[in-house]
Amino acid sequence: MNLNASDGVNRRFVLVQYPEKMDEASAASKIGLSSIAEIGKERIRRAGAKIVEGACHPGWNKDIGFRVLKIDTSNMQDVYYRPDEVNQADLLAAVDNIKPGRTADDLLFQVLVDWGLDLTLPICRETVQGKTVFFVDDNVLVACFDTGITEDLVKELASSEPLRVVFRDNGFVSDAVKINVEQVFRQLSPGTDVKSI
Repeated sequence: MNLNASDGVNRRFVLVQYPEKMDEASAASKIGLSSIAEIGKERIRRAGAKIVEGACHPGWNKDIGFRVLKIDTSNMQDVYYRPDEVNQADLLAAVDNIKPGRTADDLLFQVLVDWGLDLTLPICRETVQGKTVFFVDDNVLVACFDTGITEDLVKELASSEPLRVVFRDNGFVSDAVKINVEQVFRQLSPGTDVKSI
């Protein structure tokens, strides 16, 4: 970041840190930092703020932001049943295919990885018709993982003509809306790759 500030080039970097736990008696632990990874994040924040306060090259975009990602299992429920092992009660458990506790951000980054998109692309979170919608690099990807998605919302998103759009599989208000999604995009934005997870 300091080099970027001095010459105006916008270099990017990756920092990898194992989240090793801190000794509870350490100074870092006493101020609420529980792992070496937490210390690293705080140091990057402080270093960035100090760099921006100083003299910077006029061509530098002053980007001191960063994203923290961690490796985890898939966001999707594990389904390893043979048809003869499934009974009627098991079907109700399969209504939501996403693991409990997963956030919209978790789902978004899984979609970015699945589609092979750069994890550093700019992401804008907006509220459209009361639903949270992610716009990745303007219209490279539009994603909505909320429930209660209506055809009006689908039409509004299609009017922005994104390259890709993704919804939560059980997020639609009805089966009819879910079925019509591809038709709406075929009419309003035929070049859009439509997916539901």
